[in-house]
Amino acid sequence: MNTYNINDIGELLRSNSYPGRGIVIGVTEDGKKAVAAYFIMGRSSNSRNRVFKEYGETLKTEAFDPAKLEDPSLIVYSAIRKFRNSLIVTNGDQTDTIYSYLENQSTFEDALCSREFEPDAPNYTPRISGMLTFTDRGFSYKMSILKSADPEGKGCNRFFYNYVPTPGLGHFIHTYACDGDPIPTFEGEPERIKISGDIDVFSEVIWSSLNSDNKISLFVEYIDIASGETEKRLINKNKA
Repeated sequence: MNTYNINDIGELLRSNSYPGRGIVIGVTEDGKKAVAAYFIMGRSSNSRNRVFKEYGETLKTEAFDPAKLEDPSLIVYSAIRKFRNSLIVTNGDQTDTIYSYLENQSTFEDALCSREFEPDAPNYTPRISGMLTFTDRGFSYKMSILKSADPEGKGCNRFFYNYVPTPGLGHFIHTYACDGDPIPTFEGEPERIKISGDIDVFSEVIWSSLNSDNKISLFVEYIDIASGETEKRLINKNKA
């Protein structure tokens, strides 16, 4: 297998009915815009009873119908938060852990070394995280996955990836390899994918390719690296 192949994210998603929650970070073809995307899926009624909602520069998951919310502990959280010149995106409350560590002049890595996979036996859902950091010279990004070292959840393996931004290239990490019972954990490095220069095209490819029964919400943000100006797209399957 050529490890430098670049995949079409639409093809990856159409061939996988349940990647779970997914993070994409990368750069548009012209090298001018950083890209961050996050989607959630669900199989249970509790997981499917969710929407994304923006509060300023923070994106949160919330119950669509609060009266039907069963257990908020692993499904309601801040998915995206901005800290100074960094944008944090994760699939759980480790967003707040990373934010707190940065606030105390510590690091993304140190924050995640204090956490582990989710306590949802027998799946032991991985915690996936990413962070984009902007400077006068451009930007850089990193990703991480924390996952169980064994089927019993007795230990946690932590993996970290640091990337050199490359025009037209993104990296895609998701919680599960595919559907199953228990659900098999994502394996290997984040997948290399093509990044479109058009936020509407990219958002539509992701949303339309996610399994129609399992998809819940999608958020996509394009950030002009020079000016800091942003474009955002938010799609919720559940609508008022």
